[in-house]
Amino acid sequence: MRYLPLTQPDREAMLAAVGASSVDALFADVPEAARLDGPVPGLSNHASELAVERHLSALAAKNLAAGTAPFFLGCGAYRHHVPASVDHLIQRGEYLTAYTPYQPEIAQGTLQMLFEFQTQVAQLFGCDVANASMYDGSTACWEAITMARRVTRRGKAILSSGLHPHYVSVANTMAKFTGDVLETSAPTLTADTDAEALIAAIDGDTSCVVVQYPDILGRIPDLRPIAEAAHANKALLIAVVTEPVALGAIASPGELGADIVVGEGQSLGVGLQFGGPYVGLFACSDKLVRQMPGRLCGETVDAEGKRGFVLTLSTREQHIRREKATSNICTNSGLCALAFSIHMTLLGEKGLRQLAASNHARAVAAADRLAKVPGIELVNTSFFNEFTLKLSKEARPVVRTLADRGVLAGVSLGRLYPGEAELANGLVVAVTETVTAEDIETLATELEEVLA
Repeated sequence: MRYLPLTQPDREAMLAAVGASSVDALFADVPEAARLDGPVPGLSNHASELAVERHLSALAAKNLAAGTAPFFLGCGAYRHHVPASVDHLIQRGEYLTAYTPYQPEIAQGTLQMLFEFQTQVAQLFGCDVANASMYDGSTACWEAITMARRVTRRGKAILSSGLHPHYVSVANTMAKFTGDVLETSAPTLTADTDAEALIAAIDGDTSCVVVQYPDILGRIPDLRPIAEAAHANKALLIAVVTEPVALGAIASPGELGADIVVGEGQSLGVGLQFGGPYVGLFACSDKLVRQMPGRLCGETVDAEGKRGFVLTLSTREQHIRREKATSNICTNSGLCALAFSIHMTLLGEKGLRQLAASNHARAVAAADRLAKVPGIELVNTSFFNEFTLKLSKEARPVVRTLADRGVLAGVSLGRLYPGEAELANGLVVAVTETVTAEDIETLATELEEVLA
């Protein structure tokens, strides 16, 4: 980013142009209590470029980077190896386009990539059709809930207790504006999912049931009976996948009866980015496609018979009348979708299955080793590459201590569910192909010392 210094005459000229008496007047609408009443504590008003560089470098050095320590964090954001070729290929000129291609047919490289991306997501999720990606998994989940309302003309969604709390939070925020009723609850530290409770809660007012697969504790719910119960009441089953690598080892949600499958594609091609940008995945059955948000790319031939790619469906406000629009999504995570698609292509079906097998094997080895540590109880009886431990102490300070010792041990459920005392001792541990046997032993040894 360029640094453009301003002189006092520059400021006065700009203030005069916008009709403001001072810089402070520009913030008149900001509540006074929310404004700074002086300099930022600990920061000088002026410093040289060299001094600023040194200060920021010192602050950055306090971070514990994912690649410099044993890494067991998960809960929707996973550290996988991304081949160097992915970064190289996404920078090729054929794929460069505007942030949102409003004349997309000009960008044939982008459309072809999205066409391939849609095919990959549809096959991965076991669905008939997938869209050209969305912002991230949480917003894709909400769009699926509103899609279910349009399809069923009902306004009550039942959200599994195993759904990621961030996804629940996004849905609750958006439901304030739509009037949807969301039934939610926190999970319990048991090996059993809430499938029976979900089935019992379905009634004639239910638009959809939302189930994460695998769920926030790493458990793998059986979607079949939930799908059957939902369909018996003319409701939809929405499956949420936060770890797409899992689908290289377990049955796809579409195979198990899910009507809409959404999720987060970060695991493939997209590194950990301090919260974003990520890439939302969205797929559904063919009969629901006209209610699907976002955009669809299709293959065709031009006037000369040459293969080409076009937008075949784009039901957003920018393209059709607002009252007919399925959403106001104005773009898709195009670059992240490209990275996802390239990584998937490099892996192929065989490679994805091998990657999934490697993840599961290492997770099993980690769970077996950690379960032997005094003060630790393994909650799960089944899992893919993520599982939950119940510690003899509150998990948050344990995690903090291990981080100070250079081990990123996992995600404490007390952080995800701060008001739930029963979850305070829960620790979710994720194990991917980037974790070594030495990392597992380090975590086990450190936990044994901290829990002693």
